[in-house]
Amino acid sequence: MLHYPYIPNSNEAVRKEMLDFIGAESVEEIYAFIPDEVRMKRPLDLPEPFTSEMDLKKHVDSILMKDSTCDENISFLGAGCYNHYVPAVCDEINGRSEFLTAYSGDTYADHGKLQTFFEFTSMMGELLNMDVVSFPTYDGGQAASTAVMMSHRINHRKKVLIPETMNPNLLSQLECYCEGMDLIKVRPLENGQIDLEDLKGKLSDDVSCVFIQNPSFLGFFEEQCKEIGCLAHEAGAQYIVYADPASLGIISAPADYGADIACGDIQPLGIHMSYGGGLGGYLATRQEEQYVMNYPHHLYSIFKNSKGEFGYARALPERTSYYVREKAVEYLGTCVGLWAVTAAVYLAVMGPEGMKEMGENILYKCNYAQKKLETVEGIRLPYKESRGFMEFVINVDGTGKTVAEINKELLKYRIFGGYDLSRQMPSMGQSMLVCVTEKTDFSDIDTLAEALKKILSKEE
Repeated sequence: MLHYPYIPNSNEAVRKEMLDFIGAESVEEIYAFIPDEVRMKRPLDLPEPFTSEMDLKKHVDSILMKDSTCDENISFLGAGCYNHYVPAVCDEINGRSEFLTAYSGDTYADHGKLQTFFEFTSMMGELLNMDVVSFPTYDGGQAASTAVMMSHRINHRKKVLIPETMNPNLLSQLECYCEGMDLIKVRPLENGQIDLEDLKGKLSDDVSCVFIQNPSFLGFFEEQCKEIGCLAHEAGAQYIVYADPASLGIISAPADYGADIACGDIQPLGIHMSYGGGLGGYLATRQEEQYVMNYPHHLYSIFKNSKGEFGYARALPERTSYYVREKAVEYLGTCVGLWAVTAAVYLAVMGPEGMKEMGENILYKCNYAQKKLETVEGIRLPYKESRGFMEFVINVDGTGKTVAEINKELLKYRIFGGYDLSRQMPSMGQSMLVCVTEKTDFSDIDTLAEALKKILSKEE
């Protein structure tokens, strides 16, 4: 048996000491209860261990060097995770030990952290024009799923109307999380906007909620939000809007056009892109009992004691799985407390004017990019009649190349091309979702256009 210095208790002598202590002859005896048909019959194929920390670091660094990031490449990838600018103060604050090593609050009577969580919910409430905002969920997908289940617990209905152009990854989470709910797609018009006639035809007294993304997954603003909300309410359904917080400095908040529940991802608020982490979701409603008592997550409140001193605490904890376990409305976790801290710092630094300037910056660059790329022969913008924000679709059927082929060629120019929609939305043909953020320079867009012209002008 090899000794792996970074695997606890892998030393044979230590292993024997542990077995002797519990009175077992071998490790096999401990695992004997596992059914034979599900057990692996061979040793794990592990490489030889690194006995030197220096050698281990060299090995890991050699693997990491194969990676290619958005720091040394121009990126036009989005589709749910975005290359926004992260102010240095966000990393400075969330890296402090009092936040980084104790990401949750209340359990430790940590009033500084509780205040930070309260400030996060307060600033999000201002941005969303909602009364109540919960502690973050694991990501936007869980926030969306919880919003749907909240609607079900309120009206006990099981049908959910969603846009046909919904983010496929978000849809996958809804299908998994919202067990027992019937997800029904509403078709779009040619310009991508939701077909109100199709929506009317699918609304009935057994529809729990109408769910939209604004901006849509394909990048444009849904321009019939108020009408959609009115139709949902006429049918007695809840109206849920999944909104990108980066857009809320320049457009109306979901509450202003009738949303009962707002949800989304907080990754745009000072959180770096990362592979499988660094995400958190928000959930917001009016302060009404039917909503408040259906939040599975922590709610933070402020109070004043008899001495006139302010304090912060969790409100109505009896709703949560921390207090009543399996009797709670849903499962609750605390792993995203650090991102609540980060988003609070970001919102405090940006302020209303900063959020407005960022939104305008993105909008201008998105419009410029659409006009620039439309000049490239063979490229078509199928939804140019709708107003794009940060992302937009280009179709390359007319070029004779696939999106995968084009993106592979773009790598030679140190460009990450747009998200390949043909994999999950084949009905759109060879289309990609192009993303520009406030970090994208106008010169980056010009570089993309020139690279595409060169790639598409090559003879087969």
